[in-house]
Amino acid sequence: AIQPGTLSRRTHDSSQSKPSVMQSSVPSPCISICALDENGVCMGCYRTGDEITDWFIADDDKKREILRECEARRDRMNPIKLG
Repeated sequence: AIQPGTLSRRTHDSSQSKPSVMQSSVPSPCISICALDENGVCMGCYRTGDEITDWFIADDDKKREILRECEARRDRMNPIKLG
């Protein structure tokens, strides 16, 4: 989980106008259905609360790991697949 003050410690690349932590080739799985179920899993993107907060400081490899976990979690929670 993010500790107090973590977001203010982002490194700044002088060649970019945004903090380097914001630069990512991995898109967020968020679909704007932000509600955690009784197990602490988002019903929209299937991330845990910790994965949601970690996303903002994670590097691309960690983000891909989170996406794999989300996909596996979604498949366990919703085993019926159409098409």
